[in-house]
Amino acid sequence: MMIASVSAQVPQTALTADAAPAAAPQPQTQAQPAQPVAQEKVTISSAARALQELAETATQTAKEAQGGDRQAQRKLAAEEARRAAR
Repeated sequence: MMIASVSAQVPQTALTADAAPAAAPQPQTQAQPAQPVAQEKVTISSAARALQELAETATQTAKEAQGGDRQAQRKLAAEEARRAAR
């Protein structure tokens, strides 16, 4: 990324005793085009994903299963089977 300095020079005018000070012209600034936003793609390893699933609460799993998440549905079914086997 390049950073550029913007400066404007204001002309100096000589003031005399009977002359009113002149208004200094306003420097014109040009609108800078928007810089593109850098996007990064992050991938999670399968081991990290599995660990994330294990750390998930039962409430989160149930919410995901109701939303159609097949993995969460399988996890809930497996938990139900484990409870029924006891």
